[in-house]
Amino acid sequence: MSKKANDHDKNNFNKNCNVEDQNAKRIDQLVNLVEKHTRTERHLEQHTDIASPEAVIHSLEIQKEREDEINNLKNIISNGKHVNVDEVENLMRNYEYTSNYLDNNADRIDDKTFKNTVEKQENRSDHFNNLYK
Repeated sequence: MSKKANDHDKNNFNKNCNVEDQNAKRIDQLVNLVEKHTRTERHLEQHTDIASPEAVIHSLEIQKEREDEINNLKNIISNGKHVNVDEVENLMRNYEYTSNYLDNNADRIDDKTFKNTVEKQENRSDHFNNLYK
């Protein structure tokens, strides 16, 4: 498992948890990332002269990913939103995917699921319209 996948695995938040529990886990993840970033930075300062150029470049790429993740976690904790999430784009993508799903699978979906999905689509449409009023 890659280091990034391992970090994201630890950052797997259950949507059913309350916000305080999620933020506590996010803070733990933030501390973990900052500690890793600091150790790698210290290691780069002390051992850049003996490390291969490829290893240094790889470490700098990992550092950049960690910095982005740190900023994202800080933003989620403070504002409740991800940094690079385009709400309108996600809304439109989900609407299109669900429309295609309904078109192709309406005959295989039970009535309750179909009704809930159509209602969710109506809510997405209303939400989209409210964003542009």
